[in-house]
Formats: sequence, structure tokens, C-alpha cells
Amino acid sequence: MKILQIYSGGMDSTALLYAFKKQGHIIETIWFDYGQKHKKEQLHAIQICKNLEIPFNKVDLTSLNAFLSNSSLSGDNEVPNAHYEDQEAISTIVPNRNMIMLSIASAKAINDKMDAIAFGCHYGDRVVYPDCRLEFTQALQTAISLADRHMIKLLTPFIDISKAEIVKLGNELNVPWQDTWTCYKGEELHCGQCPTCIERREAFYLVKINDPTTYQSNAPTTEELIKNKWRP
Repeated sequence: MKILQIYSGGMDSTALLYAFKKQGHIIETIWFDYGQKHKKEQLHAIQICKNLEIPFNKVDLTSLNAFLSNSSLSGDNEVPNAHYEDQEAISTIVPNRNMIMLSIASAKAINDKMDAIAFGCHYGDRVVYPDCRLEFTQALQTAISLADRHMIKLLTPFIDISKAEIVKLGNELNVPWQDTWTCYKGEELHCGQCPTCIERREAFYLVKINDPTTYQSNAPTTEELIKNKWRP
């Protein structure tokens, strides 16, 4: 199968990339610059694609930044230090991000006569992000099917599994976790206390797999996070 995967260089999309590679699919990736603070993820995505000899495509969406400015990921507001279940994490929603990216990916896949597009949303994402819900992906699959005579499948293999299960699967696939980038702040090291850093740490802890990530020195320890029920 020829698949175009939306790829961030993060844990979920990297595990998905490795899974597709092992299954023998022909894969290309597509990365989107929508004005996010953590553009550093692009460098990690490029390097991983280079290591796997998988084509990497970049799309510049920064002209849309004014429409996405209410998000703490792409606007002036600070990324919160919080668990995804906390109210503050809602600020990380980027308006309609997945529909925008999947729509563009669909156009390329149709143009290049590919079989499918894919992205690595997982079960825990729906706690915060409405565009990671099963209902959304099902509705979008219908829309994509009606968009052109060339049929494109929307693949979301992780939509019903947890981040911890992705870590377990990725470990079996020898995913180089140390080469992936998660942190929303995009600084030199992972901050260790933004929503996605906490989710990363929690996932490794739950499956008892060593987390190779180097976090900032001022970040709470994993023991402190556990004591505070994963709140920094």
C-alpha cells in the first residue's frame, strides 16, 4: 500500500512510521509548519526519515497563523504546565488543525495516486482534542471518499489504544525514542512539565520501560509527578 503519513517527529507518529515500514508499505511523510512554537520537531522528523530512507515533504501554513492565534501552541499565550486532563490544557487546541492537514494530505495523495493517508492520533488525545475523536475521523473518511474519483483511505491505527500501549509497541519495533521530539515549548531540552511532556513520562512509567529523554533540570522528577497525580 502507498501511504502518505502526517508526521511530526513525535512518539506516536514515529511508532506509526516504524509499524508501516515493518509491514512493507511504501511510505512518504508530510510535515506542516503552522507557526507552532515547537518547530524543533521538524529537525527530528527529517533525521528519522533520513535514517529510514523515507521521503519527507514540508508544507508551509504560516500564512494561516492569524487564524490560529488563540492556541498557546501557535499564538502569544504561554504553553501551560499541566496534565492533559486539566482545564489549562485546552489552550493547546489548534483550531481545526487535523482537518486542515488531512485535507492537504488528501490532495497530495489523490494527485500522486496513493492508496491512503494516515496520522497517529491515539485514544488519550480525545480527552482534549475534538479532532482526534473516532466520530471525527469517520466523518472525514466519508468526506475524503466523496472528494474525488480516486479513493483514498484514512488510516488511524492507534485511535483506540493508549500512549502507554504505543510505547510498548514502539519498543518492540525498536523505535529510537531518544530521537523523537515531544515538548510543546521547543526549547533545547524537553521541559518535562507541559501536557505532552507529562503524557510522555507517564506512558513510559506505566509500561515500566526506561524513558531515555533528557528533561530540563528544573522539571519535577517522575516521583514528584506521581505523588502529585501527574500534576507539575
